[in-house]
Amino acid sequence: MLQVSNIREHKEAYIQALKKRNFEAQEIFDEILQLDEMRRSTQTKLDNTLAESNKLSKEIGQLFKNGEKQKANLLKEKTGRLKENSKNYSELLANTIAEMEKHLYSIPNIPHQDVPAGTSEEDNEEVYKEGEVPVLAEGALPHWELAKKYDIIDFELGNKITGAGFPVYKGKGARLQRALITYFLDKAVEAGYTEFQLPLMVNEASGYGTGQLPDKEGQMYHITADDLYMIPTAEVPITNMYRNNLLAEKDFPITCTGYTPCFRREAGSYGAHVRGLNRLHQFDKVELVRIEKPENSYAALDGMVEHIKHLLKELKLPYRILRLCGGDLGFTSAMTYDFEVFSTAQDHWLEISSVSNFETFQANRLKLRYKDAEGNKQLVHTLNGSALALPRVLAGILENYQTPEGIKIPEVLVPYMGFEFIN
Repeated sequence: MLQVSNIREHKEAYIQALKKRNFEAQEIFDEILQLDEMRRSTQTKLDNTLAESNKLSKEIGQLFKNGEKQKANLLKEKTGRLKENSKNYSELLANTIAEMEKHLYSIPNIPHQDVPAGTSEEDNEEVYKEGEVPVLAEGALPHWELAKKYDIIDFELGNKITGAGFPVYKGKGARLQRALITYFLDKAVEAGYTEFQLPLMVNEASGYGTGQLPDKEGQMYHITADDLYMIPTAEVPITNMYRNNLLAEKDFPITCTGYTPCFRREAGSYGAHVRGLNRLHQFDKVELVRIEKPENSYAALDGMVEHIKHLLKELKLPYRILRLCGGDLGFTSAMTYDFEVFSTAQDHWLEISSVSNFETFQANRLKLRYKDAEGNKQLVHTLNGSALALPRVLAGILENYQTPEGIKIPEVLVPYMGFEFIN
């Protein structure tokens, strides 16, 4: 969430920056600043009324003490009117703040200056590519056919139990899934991240804290009886561990990792591009989260990118990195890099990770600050990235590692698997 003080100070610059997102901010900024003027004016009136009421209360006490009951009663009538005024001012203040926050929650983050303009994924900027696309034998299969051939993932059984988008991993498929989770966690811990096991449901405050609410409310599974939400990513519970915290400089950097299942409704997702593991309602992911001082956050973002590059190099999967344009940038992000693995059997790129710097956008919602060397309270920067989301990594392994003898296990995963082929 943007800070009102920053909107006031950088209004024209923010309006131009948000045009990269195709978001017209002039009208809503004007409304917010008008509401903020009303808030400040009402707060002043409330403070003055309360101060006068407190002053009169002391005078009334002294008058009663001196036996001047008539004067005291006259002042009591005045304090009654002041209390009624203060109640009205309090209600007006609360309503004004609520209306202002409603507007603020609807505004996306300001994109970083290096974010390219654009309207869709077609305008994303490729910044890196690595790995040779394997030449597959004639008759190579997409992963959903391989899953059926080797009996390692059962999409129909998942549909029977729950519905489409909830696959059942079997035998060596389940073993491969577990191996990837453990490998990703081991690499994160090796890189200095602290591992957490996390709740799979969060409350509404947590959803608002990281920006899933109200923006992505329709994409989250909502347990209405308890007003809880199934997590769409481990980013939500990890980052919310620090909600309402005041950090010290010695606490930085804060680096967290966690494996969780993730749940997304993905309403309206149909067609061949979402077949098999390409898009699911429940999937596994290992997440990285960092909380940084503002001056260090973009170096931290580069470090997260390098970490994911290392994973893909070890898995020997052909991949590329895209810097997202304004029109494809997530609501809360100031800059995002997407990693995509090339699916040889499907002949297209599959997104397998997003790494983002949110700058102060989440921290302002979370009321997450630190005290600098001068004792001033400053908002932190928050970052997160998938390292990695499993379904499309698994799809890439199945398709790119298929041979006439079976599916070869990537060398780095063999110690976790205990065998070299799925056949």
